[in-house]
Amino acid sequence: MILGTVRKGRLSANAARLLTDELSKRASVETELIDIATLPLRTDDAGEATKDPGFAARMERADALVIVSPEYNHGYSGMLKHVLDSCLEEYIHKAVGIAGVSAGPFGGTRGIQDLLPVLRELGLVTVFWDVYFANAGKLFDSTGKLLDTSCIPRIGKFLKELIWMARTLRHGRENISLD
Repeated sequence: MILGTVRKGRLSANAARLLTDELSKRASVETELIDIATLPLRTDDAGEATKDPGFAARMERADALVIVSPEYNHGYSGMLKHVLDSCLEEYIHKAVGIAGVSAGPFGGTRGIQDLLPVLRELGLVTVFWDVYFANAGKLFDSTGKLLDTSCIPRIGKFLKELIWMARTLRHGRENISLD
């Protein structure tokens, strides 16, 4: 689980914690929340030159990623792009799902739309379900508790597809040669 923003007061943290909790309920699934605000990435260079060995090791070990991305002015976080670009080979043929978060009614859909081609270029395989957290300021209380549980069934479909895709791609990476 990657929390894709470094802003203070970020509402996306509530969504990331909820998704991490829901994912950890699945049998034989291990998950951890990676907050990009805590990564020691350099900003004086680009691409793999900024690679953090700890982050890269987690990406190598992961079979799938969930990216929780707030929508910033119809796009995604520049720091999220910077973090994602720090790895390349670690992502190849791994599943990824996106959860969009916004203060408004669209739930981050415009940011997700812009992020999809980036993920594909990195070699990740996107699942066809997304999760949208619209009006995030009203969706969670001040402690981060979910106030409207109507998103739980969609989260369930999203995670079911992600886990299936992760297992399928892992089998392929381990058993099917590209040659």
